[in-house]
Amino acid sequence: MPVYRTDKWIEKSYHSPKYIYKKLTKFFHEGNVKDITNLLIHHGMYHKPENDGELLLESLRKKNVWEIIEKEEIKLKREWNGQNVSIFILPSDSYNRKIREHYNGRSGLAFPDKLFIFLSSESTVEEIKALFTHEYNHCCRLIHDPTKEKDYTLLNRIILEGLAENAVRERFGTSPLAPWTTYYTNDELQDLWEQVVLPHKDLSKNTRNASAILYGKSFYPNMVGYAVGYYLVKHYMKQTGKRSKDLLKLPAEKIAFIDE
Repeated sequence: MPVYRTDKWIEKSYHSPKYIYKKLTKFFHEGNVKDITNLLIHHGMYHKPENDGELLLESLRKKNVWEIIEKEEIKLKREWNGQNVSIFILPSDSYNRKIREHYNGRSGLAFPDKLFIFLSSESTVEEIKALFTHEYNHCCRLIHDPTKEKDYTLLNRIILEGLAENAVRERFGTSPLAPWTTYYTNDELQDLWEQVVLPHKDLSKNTRNASAILYGKSFYPNMVGYAVGYYLVKHYMKQTGKRSKDLLKLPAEKIAFIDE
């Protein structure tokens, strides 16, 4: 499936994002325009236009973002035995503090059959490739994971995130990694795993507490679930010498409990 030329959508309707949300709704099997709008906004798509929207579009076009992503998709689909997915490149929400601070102004959302990447004018080519790598790894994991997504627990979810960001590290090194990969030392991460995440590992991913742990809401440490997932997968890769492509079919429990 294609990398949609969403630059034409932005050019036509940047200041009327409702048009874009409505256009995207047909790519979902369930949900109305309001549901899809809320989902995409929650995961970082813009909803309030900026005055320099034209500069954002010009910046992305100058970087050949659509062509770059098309080439990256071909490469990773071959390497990870992936499937064709619909790909949408759209502006990120510059007013969202969490996205600015924890994701360097970029974000994304992945499903087995489609993915979205949300970018700012400051996103570098390396960061764009890294974000696509992260999100497409999600698509491949959701296809190959022996656990169905509807049955995901907190443990499945943190390993999903850990696999994706370690795939970025494997391809590009540490420079384009998300800021949350540096929030804690290894000793701190081991303690957070044992004291915060492990006791709740079997929570359904849809529960409020699982979400709070994943993102570090309420009284939980910042992005603790993401950070612990990255730590566990990185440890597994170091101990076994396996690469990203080797981990896509492994159960989350095998990755998390390698030392037991």
